[in-house]
Amino acid sequence: MIGVILLAWLVAGVFLWPASALADSEDMKPIPVDGNTSDVRCYGCHGEKGFSVPLGEGGRSKQRHLFVDREKLQNSAHGNRLCVECHRDITLIPHRPEDKKGVDCVRCHEDLHKKGWGQMVGHDGAVLDKVVQNIAFYMESVHGKPNKDGSGKPNAGCPDCHDGHTVAAKGTPEREAFRLSTPVVCGRCHQKQVRLYEESVHGVQSLRYGNVKAAVCADCHTSHKISSPHRDPAKLVITKSCGNCHQESYETYVKTYHGQVNVLGYTHTAKCFDCHTAHSNQRVSSPDSPVSGKNRETTCKKCHEGVSPGFLTFLPHGNSHDFARYPELWLASKFMILLLVGVFLFFWTHSALWFRRESKEKVMGLLPEHRGDVSPGVLGDARTYIQRFPAMWRLAHLTFLGGAPVMAVVHRGAAVVFSLVFFIHLAGVIYRIFWRSRATFRWFGPTSLIPNWQDLKDFIAMVRWFFGKGSRPAFDHWTYWEKFDYWAPFWGMFIIGSSGLILWFPKIAGEYIPGWVFNVATIIHGEEAFLAVVFIFSVHFFNCHFRPSKFPLDIMMFVGRMPVAEFKHERQAEYLRLKEMGQMDALLVTPPSSRQKFWSRVLGFTLIAIGLTLLFITLNGFGLHLWHGKL
Repeated sequence: MIGVILLAWLVAGVFLWPASALADSEDMKPIPVDGNTSDVRCYGCHGEKGFSVPLGEGGRSKQRHLFVDREKLQNSAHGNRLCVECHRDITLIPHRPEDKKGVDCVRCHEDLHKKGWGQMVGHDGAVLDKVVQNIAFYMESVHGKPNKDGSGKPNAGCPDCHDGHTVAAKGTPEREAFRLSTPVVCGRCHQKQVRLYEESVHGVQSLRYGNVKAAVCADCHTSHKISSPHRDPAKLVITKSCGNCHQESYETYVKTYHGQVNVLGYTHTAKCFDCHTAHSNQRVSSPDSPVSGKNRETTCKKCHEGVSPGFLTFLPHGNSHDFARYPELWLASKFMILLLVGVFLFFWTHSALWFRRESKEKVMGLLPEHRGDVSPGVLGDARTYIQRFPAMWRLAHLTFLGGAPVMAVVHRGAAVVFSLVFFIHLAGVIYRIFWRSRATFRWFGPTSLIPNWQDLKDFIAMVRWFFGKGSRPAFDHWTYWEKFDYWAPFWGMFIIGSSGLILWFPKIAGEYIPGWVFNVATIIHGEEAFLAVVFIFSVHFFNCHFRPSKFPLDIMMFVGRMPVAEFKHERQAEYLRLKEMGQMDALLVTPPSSRQKFWSRVLGFTLIAIGLTLLFITLNGFGLHLWHGKL
């Protein structure tokens, strides 16, 4: 009985097999593919789990897995796209061996963007704009460049980093999972870097604990605008990227010389990864950190040979706003701010009141004209100007511009020149007081620059005159504001000079001072320089050129002489003293020539323009820092 049944099945199989084969051949008949071909056709093969094809000739060769998870694809960013929109080279199903089966992500997204230009609004339009922008970044990146193997392929194509069938939409859990997998993806090519990263504080947090806040490769190198890490653009981007997570540390870093030069676009100073390493960074508190106590000397020596103990305790992230952690920096910063506010509040008020009072007198015709007229009691000849300064004091000014390395040389060169001028002048003053004029010099006399009680009386009288409560004081050879201008550089020389030497020779200074002094030196060096620049180009310019009786320019600093009428008005006490002593005639000289006046004005206006430009740049930078709360 069983044998009969088996025989029946065998006979049926013999007759039915051709029909089955025919049916199969009909199903497998190539189907043309066009732009509307349904994905169902594709899932007939690619939707079967385990679907793959051999990469070699034999059946046991390495397989290429071609299974596509339909659910994941539909939930991805490409879920509303047909397969044939990306796989444009497919012309038949099943595919012909000669079909390239390649996907051009760039062309696809660019075509979609052009097609939808002006039609897509809101979220979809913004997403597509971002994708096209990333394409432009990618094409210029190191990944988009042709591989050196001569294959014509890029160093890394889109599919090397993105699985086109599971591109997760932004804001989804799948997108976070993809981001955390970035080190694994990058590690397919960059094995050495990923091995270091796995043991770093970033890698442990992201790979071991799944911390989505931990930095992965794209957070530092960017995702598409990737350039060679050995070139300046990448170094600058990576350094700035550190600030996206370590904001406070970055803000304190950019206040140091290292950071200031880096912000200007130069990379020859220390950057975050120079001290903390690029991929194997550890917590600062870890003994394995390159900046830990035992490793700091080795790290610093990479740039600074022969570092000293004090140098090693420099605070690279000292915060002048944090009194609890950095009291010395806080005190130095607040002292300099009070000094700035006090000086400018006093002298700007003084200038404003002076301007107001002289403006009234100018309208009333009480100010002398710059005509060099002979004043009553003065000899009526051509000598209508009085000699004020010898030619040796009428110096020209130079402005040097250049990049950070050049600026450093110029800055230090200017410091040496200024120091030489200062000490030569000091030597000359000592010689004049103690040798040449020892018999006639009076410490508190009218030609002495040492402040005295008369200066206080003149200041009080000047304030009364500002408000119309008294007459203008009769000044002698030096006024109180000129004495301030003279002595201010002595303070500035000490503050800027001493702090500058500390920063110029940190290894030597570090033998004798603790590290926080370097931070304080940085603060006061910059703040005092700011004070000097703003004071000179605002208060000093006003005193010399911008008050109504001088505006727009006083050329006396170039020609060394001034009209007698103006001299009598400006220095009434000195004028009367010289007349009484019979010394007036000896000081009278001829007026400057028209040629001298012309070139003096050209030079003067040029220097004033430079000064006002520097003042604008300085105040603009200060204002921006103040606006962003970075002071």
